[in-house]
Formats: sequence, C-alpha cells, structure tokens
Amino acid sequence: MAGAGGLANLYGTEKDRVNCPFYYKTGACRHADKCTRAHNKPVISQTVMLPHMYLNPKALPLTDEHGQPMEYQKGYLRDHFEDFYEDTFEGLMKLGKIKELNVVDNVCEHLLGNVYVKFESEEDAENAHKHLMQKTYNGRTLCPEFVPVTDFRESSCRQYEDNECQRGGLCNFMHLKGVSRSLLRDLFSKQKKLYKDSGKEKRKRERDRSGSPDAKRRARGADDGEVYGMGKIAARETSEERRARLRERFEEKHGKQEWDK
Repeated sequence: MAGAGGLANLYGTEKDRVNCPFYYKTGACRHADKCTRAHNKPVISQTVMLPHMYLNPKALPLTDEHGQPMEYQKGYLRDHFEDFYEDTFEGLMKLGKIKELNVVDNVCEHLLGNVYVKFESEEDAENAHKHLMQKTYNGRTLCPEFVPVTDFRESSCRQYEDNECQRGGLCNFMHLKGVSRSLLRDLFSKQKKLYKDSGKEKRKRERDRSGSPDAKRRARGADDGEVYGMGKIAARETSEERRARLRERFEEKHGKQEWDK
C-alpha cells in the first residue's frame, strides 16, 4: 500500500517518468505525439479546452513605419482581450453552467490562444463539447477537447504571478490572462439570471405536467368531455342519440319525415 501511495503522489509531477506532467497540468505538451511520456486523455472531464481559439495580438509582431519593433498599448491589449472574453463567456454559458473560464497569455505553439472552460458538472461539459464540435469562431474551426486540468492554481506559473518569469510567453506553464473583477461580476450575474429564469420555466413545465390547477382541469376535462383551451364538447354519444341528431338535422332541411323504427 505504501508503494501505491508513493506512485499516486508522483503522478503528474516531474518525477513521474511514465506520465507527462505538462499534459496533466495544461492539457498540452510541446512534444505533442512525440512525447516520451504518456498523455492520458480523459474520456470525459469537467474541463473543455478550445485550442488556439484566442487570437493573441502578442503573437503578431508590431512594427512602426520603419520596420522597428513596437509594443502594443496596454489599453488596446486589455480591451481586445475583454471583448473576446465577454463574447466567449456569454456564448458558452448557454451550453452549460461555467465555473471557470481561463485564457492563457503564452505564445509558445502548443499553448498559444488556448481557452479552458471548467463547467459545474461533467454533464454540462459533455453537452458543450458535443455542440462545439466543428463550429467556427471568427472563421476558425473549433476543436474542443476534454482535458485533465481541474486545478488551475497547480497549472499556473508561480513566477509569472509574481512578475518574475524569465521565459516570458514561451513558458510551458500557464500564464493566465487577468480579467477585471467588474467584468467577472457582470458575467456571472448574467449566468445566474439565465439559469434562474430557465429553472423557473422548468418548474412551470413540471407543475403543468403534475399537480397544477391547470393540469388538474385538463385531467378532469378528459373525463367530462372538456378539451382544454377549447371549452366543452359533447361527451361520447350512444348510437340512438347519434341517429336522432342526424334525423333532426335532415328534417330541418327537408321537412318532417316518416322514419322506419
């Protein structure tokens, strides 16, 4: 048992010689299929990764009229990202309840533009994965993947958070882009309202199917000849009643008749 516990503690760490720690922590690896360690891709997960979905301006060098490198203005980068983040969050929350939405700032090939959405449940994640397959965003085809990432604190670069990462955008650990608290508050409020309203609709449908007054009236109507929303109709006639009604209608048009008994 001690040996099993030791292996469990090593799993997904750099001391694990069997499983790739970078894939385990980020859902991506710079060696891809050529990696000497295993990439254990989950069949299902709470987290769906959308590779290269965010077009990070930092990946496109900016130069002046003389071809000299320039830096993007911080305000432009912030607005560009938050526009994308808001649009993406509002689209994804319709497919499942979002717990976390993270976008990386790395510019290395395997992490560039990766978007990670962690849903409240695996069922929500599965629904989103199904609906996003082969969809496009800004003309690019989305390729959603289930990934083992669930704890983004373990996946993040500590040095980046302290503004001390020496590798910059080429780091193999996540450099998570910051999102303003006001935007997060607004988006999660919208999500809460969306699911509150949808919950009300669901409960209303359930009441209609079960014990609401309207449902009970419909049930009674099935017994006494009432069609809900259309008033009363005659209960089922006997054959004698039907013949009498047809004879009465005929005599209204053609006068009194002698009928065989």
